[in-house]
Amino acid sequence: MSEQRKMYADLKDELLITRDQIAVRVKEMGAEITRDFEGKDLTVICILKGAVVFFVDLIREIDLPMTMDFMAISSYGSATKPINGKDVLIIEDIVDSGMTLSFLKENLLSRGAASLHIATLLDKPERRRVPLHVDYSGFTIPDEFVVGYGLDYAEKYRNLPDIGVLRPEIYE
Repeated sequence: MSEQRKMYADLKDELLITRDQIAVRVKEMGAEITRDFEGKDLTVICILKGAVVFFVDLIREIDLPMTMDFMAISSYGSATKPINGKDVLIIEDIVDSGMTLSFLKENLLSRGAASLHIATLLDKPERRRVPLHVDYSGFTIPDEFVVGYGLDYAEKYRNLPDIGVLRPEIYE
């Protein structure tokens, strides 16, 4: 516990999003996705590493049969199993510029996905550099450097159960 207190000391001000707020929103998103994909052949894809915490919590709230796959951003060209005819849901931790997800979306559609949707815990629309529609968004956040709940700085802070803004002196 003392290590977590040390990590919280690296955050600015109060928490941006608490673990309780996250839990409520993830449950709501799971219910939405369950309604929208009822009767479809759903494949969910987790973008590693940051989305894994959100992914695990979200899929437990989706009350549908599904198949799962995992992709590291560096391997999006060849890592997925066959998706021809499947309804694909990409699960990401945060969307900012949209460039990687835009490319990934086109790539997976070209492989024959019946449909492709995006679910993200955090959305920073003011940082968008390309048009990208996010179908399921947990929280819209300001353009700040955030950590916790899977999000990291230098591979640290992923294990914080809440989301906070990292103090600039930590990463500058």
